[in-house]
Amino acid sequence: MASVFNEGKFPFKFITEETPFSSCFDSSAPPKPLLIATPTVSGTYPVLLLLHGFYLRNYFYKGILQHIASHGFIVVGPQLYSLVPATGPEEIESAAKVVNWLPEGLQSLLPENVVADLTKFALSGHSRGGKAAFALALGYAKASLSLKFSVLIGIDPVAGANQYCRTNPHILTYVPRSFDLNIPVAVIGTGLGPEKKNDCMSQPCAPEGLNHKEFFNESKPPCAHFVAKDYGHMDMLDDDLPGVVGAMSGCMCKNGSGPKDLMRKSVGGIVVAFLNAYLNGEDGDLLAIVADPALSPAELEPVEFINA
Repeated sequence: MASVFNEGKFPFKFITEETPFSSCFDSSAPPKPLLIATPTVSGTYPVLLLLHGFYLRNYFYKGILQHIASHGFIVVGPQLYSLVPATGPEEIESAAKVVNWLPEGLQSLLPENVVADLTKFALSGHSRGGKAAFALALGYAKASLSLKFSVLIGIDPVAGANQYCRTNPHILTYVPRSFDLNIPVAVIGTGLGPEKKNDCMSQPCAPEGLNHKEFFNESKPPCAHFVAKDYGHMDMLDDDLPGVVGAMSGCMCKNGSGPKDLMRKSVGGIVVAFLNAYLNGEDGDLLAIVADPALSPAELEPVEFINA
């Protein structure tokens, strides 16, 4: 098994930062609540921003966050909204505010002698957050961004409930390689996402034509596509999620029958391999996974990689 699928060598910690009432007047305060997973060993580390899925909580992704952080990355997970779900455009603007806060505010929250390297800045998101990440990278935010993205990763991105109910803005063109992006893109999909939970659930969580397949088809090289064929749209989240939202997240989508830990390791490992390849110039693990998908704890089929 490629080492990226195991926990890395870096000790890490979680940092939780709420948004104070003074954030409207204090530019150093985060515009949204944050969950940060960071290495604790002295050093300079690339940064990954991870946008949560529709109505989900950032702490539902702690397993993936800690996996990535243990390999030498600072992972920032904002809570873009809580009680009232944001519209698509509002979600993008909230994410843009977090991006623009990072250069001024992130460093002060990190452990001593841990330095955020924002010249190596990656953007990712899950579900509708994956679509928001693509929209942000494509320039749909009204606000000008203070940082440039080096890598984009979609984790089972979804652009709507069906073709007649797409989330705004409509970024899919249905024209191959049409995304106006000049950065490496990885798309991680699920084989069960396009399937309904059961006959009582009218919609799949990641319907055909709006899911990972189309996001990959519209991405320009270098781009990669990995599909965990036996897992579902929510299977990369942590086990035993708390609260009503946690309970709903476990019953709305079709789930795989295998251990979710294997899915988290697979998603985390693919993210690490892709970040290492395009942020750190170390592509050995990425090429190994593409050459032998059986290295992944969860079965990957298909695996596609189009080099530049």
